[in-house]
Amino acid sequence: MENNENSSGTSGAENGNGNNIPSAKHIIKHSRSFFGELLDILSDTDRDSTIETVKKDISFKGHNAWILIFSIFVASIGLNVSSPAVVIGAMLISPLMGPIVGVGLSVAINDIDTLKRSLVNLAVMVVLSVLTAYLYFLISPIEQETPELVARTYPTILDVLVAIFGGLALIVAKTKKGTIASVIMGVAIATALMPPLCTVGYGLAIANWEYAGGALYLFAINSVFIALSTFVVAKVLGFPLVKYANSKRRRNTARLASLLAILVMIPSIFLFVNLLREQVFVTRTKEFVENQIDYPGAEVVKFAQDYKTKFVDVYLIGRPVPQSQIQDWVEEIRSMEELQEVTLRIHQGADQTSEMAARLTSEVKSGILEDLYVRNQQVVEDKDARIQLLENELLRYRSAGIPFQAISREAKINYTNLEQLSYSNNIVTDFTKMDTIPTFNVKWDSSMSRSAKQREMNKLREWLQVRLSLDTLAVQSVN
Repeated sequence: MENNENSSGTSGAENGNGNNIPSAKHIIKHSRSFFGELLDILSDTDRDSTIETVKKDISFKGHNAWILIFSIFVASIGLNVSSPAVVIGAMLISPLMGPIVGVGLSVAINDIDTLKRSLVNLAVMVVLSVLTAYLYFLISPIEQETPELVARTYPTILDVLVAIFGGLALIVAKTKKGTIASVIMGVAIATALMPPLCTVGYGLAIANWEYAGGALYLFAINSVFIALSTFVVAKVLGFPLVKYANSKRRRNTARLASLLAILVMIPSIFLFVNLLREQVFVTRTKEFVENQIDYPGAEVVKFAQDYKTKFVDVYLIGRPVPQSQIQDWVEEIRSMEELQEVTLRIHQGADQTSEMAARLTSEVKSGILEDLYVRNQQVVEDKDARIQLLENELLRYRSAGIPFQAISREAKINYTNLEQLSYSNNIVTDFTKMDTIPTFNVKWDSSMSRSAKQREMNKLREWLQVRLSLDTLAVQSVN
């Protein structure tokens, strides 16, 4: 009995076969210990060094200003030619994150002086970036919109998420003891900041205020969420508050900083929720149209959704869909939790009396005509290239057809004062067409007078035109 009791009281329980089985409590304890060590950043945080580093990166003077200008130029070029690789290259050298991280940290530690300095440098950064991008797009020969530019004219939930997690990654990296390549972490922040600022400059350069305003709005909300991420991490890691000799001033500063933090957090939370709802609306309506709008003989050629009005317009061609089926679709989409307020409108191309059907037909025709235009344009370009090739070949054969050796012997017999004769083809263009002009360079006896040389030149030119049956040629004297 004693042996049984002792064996049941051991730390590791044994089953009937004598195998040790860890208890659930033991597993939970070790799991907590493992994950606690894995995710712990408090013990490896250098608060004083982090504050000093953030303050150092706030200023936009000298080297930082020039680095910003050059990186904005590179990013603008990348957006202008729709090259993500070039934009990423610009992000690697961009110093954009300094003032925004400074705003978040200064609010978290109640440092009103650093907050003022951060806001001033943030304004300098925005003006300098927008002005640089504006000047580039003003002189750029490529004026058409690119997907990279259009994508930065309105915020999406993905932009906000990039700003949040990029800001978190950067401030956590900055708080680590020792040296860490925080510039690499800054790429995530530059992703959220550089393209919108360049797009603001593009919108101003082409006088498209909607583009400029949308891009500036995207930059503003990204900046808010980056600063908010910095604020949250600084609070979680327990950064020390700035102490003032005047306790009243300290209290007032703390209240002001807290008020600023609340003013930043509340609108950003509402904005985040609104963007999330809009993204859910777009995704769910797209899934509904792709998976549910299906009728034999009918095909969806286009659909559009509007989050503000809650309208989803679906354009169909082919066999007419009966009204009963359309009503089933309407009820089905409204039964979905996120789409209860949606108004589904079906427009069928077979209904020629419908204004929307006429509009659909026009859009389809436009697409067909555009496709035909692109194909014809390619055919024309191919023919132009073949014509140019044949013209070059013709010029080559024309130049090869002149019997220069025989001509030179006859010229020497006819013009005894001729000392040297050379021949070449000059290719001349007026930028609409090209032509080849046979050109003869002659050297006369130096004892001849200028007037005598000119008379001989004219006679030689006339003789060469008759001899070679050429309407156009040139004869030039080299002495």
